[in-house]
Amino acid sequence: MTVTFPLVFVLGVIAWAAIKFLGVRMWVAVVIALFGFWLSHTFLAPAIESGTRSGVGVVDGTNR
Repeated sequence: MTVTFPLVFVLGVIAWAAIKFLGVRMWVAVVIALFGFWLSHTFLAPAIESGTRSGVGVVDGTNR
């Protein structure tokens, strides 16, 4: 049986766990999220997306 989760959901769970259990402050999580949002509008966005897809493919066991 295959279960599929969107990557943003998985990252949200990781962020919640970091805030809850590791003591990361909320403002730090907000700053990191804003940095990612602004980074997505730069020339680095295609490389980041490609790297993310490759990494997910390695974890999945598929070569996309």
